[in-house]
Amino acid sequence: MGAIASGGIRVINDDVVSHLRIPQYVIDRVTLDETQELERREKLYRDNYPPQAFANRTIILVDDGLATGASMRAAVQALKQQRPAHLVVAVPVAASATCFQLQGEVDHLICAQTPDPFYGVGYWYQDFAQTSDQEVRDLLGRIRAQQSTSRHQYPY
Repeated sequence: MGAIASGGIRVINDDVVSHLRIPQYVIDRVTLDETQELERREKLYRDNYPPQAFANRTIILVDDGLATGASMRAAVQALKQQRPAHLVVAVPVAASATCFQLQGEVDHLICAQTPDPFYGVGYWYQDFAQTSDQEVRDLLGRIRAQQSTSRHQYPY
């Protein structure tokens, strides 16, 4: 029915809410629960590191795919608050209508495949398992280790 992102961003899929007749109090409760989960993950993943600064940088935002695009729209809105120089979105598979709708919101959009019929993002993967918190922490730890031994700074 929608998505949230850091900075108080909330994107609601009005068509879904209307079709399923989801009352406002349910939307508000789910938003509260998901905001708490987002804060938990940010704290866990950040591991006492400060947030990255994205102002005046080229940001490439990658996801596993786009169905309704709500999650990507929330991420785009959150990043735009930080005023990046350029915002690029790249996905391997997406619903063509979603790619069309998202085009005007970013500087560059790459939808590698837009199959018709689309079915859903998970349909196009052999393994569509969730990434665990530990996997995310391990990947971020590797990047941080590279940063500490390199003169280059890698945004993460």
